[in-house]
Amino acid sequence: MLVFGAHPDDIEFGCGAVVAKETRLGRAVHLVVCSKGEAGSRGTPEERVAEAKKAAVVLGSTIEFIHLDGDSHLEVRSAHAIQLAGIIRRRKPGVVLAPSLVQNQHPDHWRLGTLIRDASRLARYGGLAELKESPPHAIAMLLFYAVSPDAEPADISPVWIDISDPEIVAAWTAAMEAHVTQVSARNYVELQLTRSRMLGLRAGVAHAAALFPNDPPVLDSLSSLAGSACRF
Repeated sequence: MLVFGAHPDDIEFGCGAVVAKETRLGRAVHLVVCSKGEAGSRGTPEERVAEAKKAAVVLGSTIEFIHLDGDSHLEVRSAHAIQLAGIIRRRKPGVVLAPSLVQNQHPDHWRLGTLIRDASRLARYGGLAELKESPPHAIAMLLFYAVSPDAEPADISPVWIDISDPEIVAAWTAAMEAHVTQVSARNYVELQLTRSRMLGLRAGVAHAAALFPNDPPVLDSLSSLAGSACRF
């Protein structure tokens, strides 16, 4: 699984529990952070990179940082999409996670989500001259995560992931708390845990996370369905 974030803490707050669950199930997860948070109000880029690296260890993932236009300067450009497609070809993921496309959030978030959607398609094209050194790769599924409640797409039916295992919740919490420069000012951790608890109540579990598929999921059979959220 390959997960993209615009800033050093986006992945942890937006879908860190999903990352923790997948790695504990034996799945390799790699994080790609596309800035160092240099425009943030709190923390130096060096501090924020160190926090993200610490959080990645807690989640059980690997991590890398790339430079596009810089924090709060990201633009949707074909060159960026091709660069990101190159990462997809290099890592060869089955599943890709990216920030949602809802515009009522940090502009870097939805712009990165747009770029990843484009990159996932470009990674399949064998004739793309800039990527001719690496073979094409088609992912199985692109899913979006919402860093904040306002970023949840209203027009996409979500996939809900049961993240109730106390070990998963603890790892997720520790990963969020690793971003000391950010959580020292606002209670982001409580916000995310409350979101997961509210969603869990709707799903009939202790905690749940929502991911939003770019395309309809395809199942081998109905036996793959674990249940539904008809609880209220």
